[in-house]
Amino acid sequence: MASEGGYANASEYIQHHLTNLTYGKLEAGSALCDGSTLEQATWKVAKCSDEVNGMGFWAFHLDSMIWSAALTGLFLLFFWRIGRKATTGVPTGAQNFVETIVEFVDSQVKDVFHGRNPWIAPIALTVFAWAFLSNLMDIIPVDLIPYTLELMGVKFQKIVPTTDPNITLGTATFVFFLMLYYSFKVKGMGFIKELSFTPFNHWVFIPFNLFLELVGLLAKPFSLGLRIFGNLYAAEMIFILIALMFGGGILIAIFGGVLQISWAIFHILVIPLQAFIFMVLTIVYLSQAHEDH
Repeated sequence: MASEGGYANASEYIQHHLTNLTYGKLEAGSALCDGSTLEQATWKVAKCSDEVNGMGFWAFHLDSMIWSAALTGLFLLFFWRIGRKATTGVPTGAQNFVETIVEFVDSQVKDVFHGRNPWIAPIALTVFAWAFLSNLMDIIPVDLIPYTLELMGVKFQKIVPTTDPNITLGTATFVFFLMLYYSFKVKGMGFIKELSFTPFNHWVFIPFNLFLELVGLLAKPFSLGLRIFGNLYAAEMIFILIALMFGGGILIAIFGGVLQISWAIFHILVIPLQAFIFMVLTIVYLSQAHEDH
């Protein structure tokens, strides 16, 4: 696969598939893909790994942003069309499918969330649908879309948004800000008191309590975002490693095909599970924000 696809070796093939389509600023003096040196700083789309590395932290992963927005739009359009055509009579297959998902999410909210907030269920549904659709992109063969777009001049393309920590941590940060918002809205300054006097209810332990509670508070968005990223990134890496077997001869390619199908079937179980965990933790964290001790 590496040699047939124009890659020098397996390492180059793996690195290519794990590199995002990046748009960022290259400083003057940066090395370009053709071996020349950039004379003045400029913003551009990277065409090789050296340019990606030269753009540093303040760069945009265009593929992650585009695919994430496209999947979100697909979810909203589908649910909007079904909701607009919904009937109280015998539901169609699509309406029945949507109602099943809505009822499933609603039941999770009723079981986990103990406050009164009409926005929690829509937030949970959006988070679940976005995570599920993003994870589902991992089932598409790893070479299909990247190779097709590369023929059109697009050098890099990662189509699974949840394999990008910027996307997963960005979503987790959104949930974190909701936690803070509802914590102050429901508890007011009592939220600060809760942090200061938990677990030890004495003013002497306020510095120690704040340290423990703030670490635990900040750990929530990181655990939420890194959990789904780690699982999907590892799954994508396995798909890429199996794809390398298709360039090792007929027997190894057949064995690789069996592994590919087996891993895809197993991964079908992982996809909804990770979306479910992301949704449930979101509900749990927002429920804690509404609990006034």
